[in-house]
Parts: sequence; structure tokens; C-alpha cells
Amino acid sequence: MKQDAGSGARHYDHLRTSCGRDLTIGRLALGDAVHPVGRVFIDLGECPDCGGSAWAGLSVAEARRLAAVLLAQAAAAGEDGQERQDRPSWVTVRHVDGDAYAITARGHEVLTDQPVADGGSDAALTPTELLVASLASCVAFYAGRYLLRHGLDRAGLAVTAEFDMAADRPARVGAVRLRISVPGSVPAQRTDALLAVASHCTVHNTLRQQPDVSIELAGAVRA
Repeated sequence: MKQDAGSGARHYDHLRTSCGRDLTIGRLALGDAVHPVGRVFIDLGECPDCGGSAWAGLSVAEARRLAAVLLAQAAAAGEDGQERQDRPSWVTVRHVDGDAYAITARGHEVLTDQPVADGGSDAALTPTELLVASLASCVAFYAGRYLLRHGLDRAGLAVTAEFDMAADRPARVGAVRLRISVPGSVPAQRTDALLAVASHCTVHNTLRQQPDVSIELAGAVRA
């Protein structure tokens, strides 16, 4: 990564292409506090085998990943001129293009989209997939902390989640099946406790308790 290109950036995304390029995508905070200017940059990186060329050949998957991070960085750069507070419990979602939306929390960006068959460009996970991913990653975190506390190896720890949509209305996820894989050996006397800890992760507890959710239109005047 070039130091001069990245010195003013707040967040980077990295993509290694099949042709050997290490792309760095980020945004620059130019100007000053009074007149900030949002910009997005792409650093093609060094490639000893590319003969000094500045181009990069991308596979379909790599192109989609690049499009996703560019859209997310563009959405974040658009906010660089606005006052923002990095609150720990504050998430902002902004429309990017088509069915793509950029999610921002504490300076981090995630993109959502829809499959091509549903009218999207398939540039990122769907919101429903993110919901299941949130549950799976929360279970993985709790399981990993349990292994760490008891001196067990968590290298290679993985959680896979399979989900089904409910057959009736309203539209929702009807069932989720999670499987925890621990490459190292877990003593038999620890397995029940590991599962108990993992099943009490924050996201799982939230789904089981059905949190209060309110939706309102910003700036709307109540009758």
C-alpha cells in the first residue's frame, strides 16, 4: 500500500486478485474540518510478475467484491462532510444503488444487496443472510471465548448455519440449524458446557426474547 495514498484514509478494504494484484480501496479525508471533501481511492499495489503494468484482471467473484467495497466506500465518503458520532449502539443504513444499501457502524461499512433473480446485482449478502450470519458469528465468538478460558485451542473454529424461510406469512426465517466445528479435541466433559455457553450468545438471546422494535418515518409530524 502506498503511504501517500492511504495516509488520509479512515478505512481500507483489501482484495487480492487471481492475477496477483493486492488492491487497496479506501476513502480519503481531504480538506479541513470546515470544508471536508470525501474521496475514494484504489491502490493497485505491487506486482513483481506484472511487468510494471497498472491494470488488474478480475474474476467474476472478484469484480463483485470490488463493486461491493467501492459502493460501501462511496457511501461512507458521502458522509465525510457530515457530523457523525460513533455511538456503540448506533447503525446507519443508506441507499447506494439499485437494491444495494451501505450499513455504517463505528466507522465500519458493510454492504447488502439482492440476488440477480430478485432484481439486485448480487454484490453482497442479503439482509436475511446477514441476520443468520450475525447469529452464527455470535455463537462462534462465545464458543471461542469458552475455549480460550479453558485453555483449549480455538484455531480453525468455525460455525456453519443453514436456514429455511417460513412457509406461511409474514415473511421470516422459520428455522436455523447451526453446527460448531472445533478442529482440536474438546474433552467430553466440556461439550455440554460449550454448547450451553454458545446458545446463550447475545444474538440468540435477542431472537428468543423478541425485542421491542419500533419503526417511524424521520421528520414525520404525528397527527
